[in-house]
Amino acid sequence: MERNLISIKNCSIEKNGSKILENVSFQLNSQEAWLVIGPNGGGKSSFVEALAGKYEFIPDNSPDSFCSSVFKNNVALVSLEKAAALIEEERERDESEYMDKEDIGRTGRQYICEVLGGSSKKNAPLPPIAARLETLPQVKLCGVEKILDRGLRYMSTGEIRRTLLCRALLSGSQLLILSDPFAGLDVESRKILLEFFDTIAGKQLSGSEDSPYPHVILCMERYQEIPSSINKVIEFSNKKVSFCGSKESYENLLAVRNAEKEKVKYEQKKQFLAELEKIRRESDILSEREIVPESEKDKNLISFENVNVGWGENKVLVNFNWEVKRGVHWLIRGPNGSGKTTILELITGDNNQVFRENIRLFGNRRGSGESIWDIKKKLGIVSYRLHVEYRMVGGTTLANVIISGFHDSIGLYEFPTDVETATAKAWLKLGGFEGRENEMFSELSYGEQRAILILRAAVKSPEVLILDEPCHGLDEDYREKLLDLIETVAETGTTTLLHVTHDASEVRPCEKHILELHPGESPMYKIISAEVDE
Repeated sequence: MERNLISIKNCSIEKNGSKILENVSFQLNSQEAWLVIGPNGGGKSSFVEALAGKYEFIPDNSPDSFCSSVFKNNVALVSLEKAAALIEEERERDESEYMDKEDIGRTGRQYICEVLGGSSKKNAPLPPIAARLETLPQVKLCGVEKILDRGLRYMSTGEIRRTLLCRALLSGSQLLILSDPFAGLDVESRKILLEFFDTIAGKQLSGSEDSPYPHVILCMERYQEIPSSINKVIEFSNKKVSFCGSKESYENLLAVRNAEKEKVKYEQKKQFLAELEKIRRESDILSEREIVPESEKDKNLISFENVNVGWGENKVLVNFNWEVKRGVHWLIRGPNGSGKTTILELITGDNNQVFRENIRLFGNRRGSGESIWDIKKKLGIVSYRLHVEYRMVGGTTLANVIISGFHDSIGLYEFPTDVETATAKAWLKLGGFEGRENEMFSELSYGEQRAILILRAAVKSPEVLILDEPCHGLDEDYREKLLDLIETVAETGTTTLLHVTHDASEVRPCEKHILELHPGESPMYKIISAEVDE
């Protein structure tokens, strides 16, 4: 028999005294599997955060307004925001500078055990169940058995997301909200998560009362890889509910929208690329890019020679050799935890093991006297680490985030010139943020923040543009725009791409060379030339 679990009618959501969503009506019944969707900044994040207890649903001043939920505060939210907040917390707890060794922080085992009778205090004893975590079905379902004793800071994006999911499942929460859960996951992890969702949702649809798992709501940026068990959809656009109904009705609406979009898509892209070219030329003048002599053009920008990197017994890179020539764009792929991000952090200097290895950047061996600023001047970076670092900087406007790309800083610590300000406004307009230059970066949705960081990375037309899962959290429109931007930057011939992604649809035609990682094998990598394969 169908039961009502959540009823919301004519309610608003407030943040700091201001309404961020109005006229929200929603009903969740026991035999329903819901998808929450909508464009970046449209309001869906506020809605699921309110379901999770971060904000309140406030009934409007009408007699039929109300809000009720059987879950009350028994809700767990797993999201990119949560993952970023966890890494921020681990960095704040890092005491390496006060120790005679590196502080690895909490391990996956310690973090998960915090909801099983353990404590979050440093060096607190683990509860008895910690010794048999590997045997628990939730741990196996999330595929985290092999990373339980790894520090959270050393996990890949996909690994930390699976750890969050495992903890949420073991927390006893009755409602689990998965926000953009497939972002950054490899093929096997996506398969595991889809099976997980369909298993739990199948119990929901059957009305089963004996399921050991919580009720699940899925929140997505894009309508792709939607589990077959989904039967209801609520969409948020422009800070309001723009659709609420069956999955079939929503798909019919999408078909109409997509047909209309295709009619104007070509002209919109043409206009976007023309505006991008104009702004890029102006930005090149501002960035004062050095002209590369002909004699230098064939030399390696980056080279790794017999590089070995790891932590304790965990070997990430083993006898790794790789070189990047100017204008040769690379796709870097491999399963979660295979070393993709480690390679990029050795280039950017965010991994200290770079100084003991034979790694050369722009002709110089790392540690031979060049400063980190000399290196970052030639790099544009979009990564999970950068995103986390920028989230830790308060009070930064969107204009200043873009301008900081010229100065390679996290935040802006110099008074911007009129030319820099004008350039930032032009890039914000190009990215769909016209008139929002004085908004705070911290107030944006996760996807909007990622879009801003891509603009920041591209603004100076760097020699090397490092893209580590750049489209995390982006809706379809932002994704298309920014992939067009990335491709256009590559076509200029002045920037070389290093692109990490698990999504084959995000691979650009110019990325004809592939670095493929195979952890646990010998050798642990393979280099593929698409030009040869063709």
